[in-house]
Amino acid sequence: MIRPNLGFLGVGEFGRNRLEALQKSKIANILFISDPSDDCLSKAKKIIPEATLSYSSDSVYSFPGIDGVVIATPSALHAQQAIAAFEKDYAVFCHKPVGRTADEVISVVDASCKANKLLGVDFSLRYSKAFQKVLDVLKADEIGDVYSVDLVFYNAYGPEKPWFYDVILSGGGCVVHLGMHLIDLALYALDFPYAKNVTSRLYSFGRLLKPNEGIEDYAAVSIDLINDVSVNLSCSWNSSIGQDAVIEATFTGTTGRVSMKNVNGSFYDFSTVLYNGTHKEIIFSDYDDWSGMAVVDWAKRISCGEGFDSGANEFIITAEVIDRIYGREAINN
Repeated sequence: MIRPNLGFLGVGEFGRNRLEALQKSKIANILFISDPSDDCLSKAKKIIPEATLSYSSDSVYSFPGIDGVVIATPSALHAQQAIAAFEKDYAVFCHKPVGRTADEVISVVDASCKANKLLGVDFSLRYSKAFQKVLDVLKADEIGDVYSVDLVFYNAYGPEKPWFYDVILSGGGCVVHLGMHLIDLALYALDFPYAKNVTSRLYSFGRLLKPNEGIEDYAAVSIDLINDVSVNLSCSWNSSIGQDAVIEATFTGTTGRVSMKNVNGSFYDFSTVLYNGTHKEIIFSDYDDWSGMAVVDWAKRISCGEGFDSGANEFIITAEVIDRIYGREAINN
């Protein structure tokens, strides 16, 4: 196992969190950090004092000795930066969405395959112990055949940076930046079946939006999967919910139900509850530092020499569902 040399593109709150996770893991060397903000660079320097700092993300492509890059820039830059990195034979870990549309995601996955370099996307909730308990229940057939999944992600706050509210820059509103996490969990747990039908109602300040009209702050989505499972998503930001967040993923089967839920409004603390008739059992409720585990896992895999993983095609399936939520053309049937 060889410690990979990494560059960071963007060290705002998300990028800095992943930087700290890698620093604590000691699984990689951080050689290069870029961000247009002096404040962000100063905070990153305190975490990795030896790293070279730059205002220009493009400088990473000529920096000597880089094995991989972590991309945490605005969404509009993700695909082009990832493709440029693969063309330099770097592995890539990217904040979601890896692309604003399914076409962009396909281009990134194709570049990963061509370069034979590993692509990681930060669907970090997959790594939470609460979700792992959900998977254990499903694999053990403890709730029978799953036929319904209910997903909820309400955030009492909204993004602070202006680019989030420009659909060209962000790719969408609360569905992309909140709901996508839970859609990924549902599809992952069910082995990524295709969607037969997707319907959605997207709102901005209480007004129903037309396709591609603007940035939604509330969404009600119904997804009918090819395996006849019904997935329902409700998500919003700037929500009046009496706490910071409500996050839930509930799987209902023929003999029971299992649900992971955030605890006391936390974005990070979750419990998992198993239901059977009038009986319920809390099967997980503990501290779990999961938020940086996806990037650490990616770094471990490239340190072992892993290249392209066909599992990256899962990112395309999720992106196609997102396209259909926004009324963009369906790619698969």
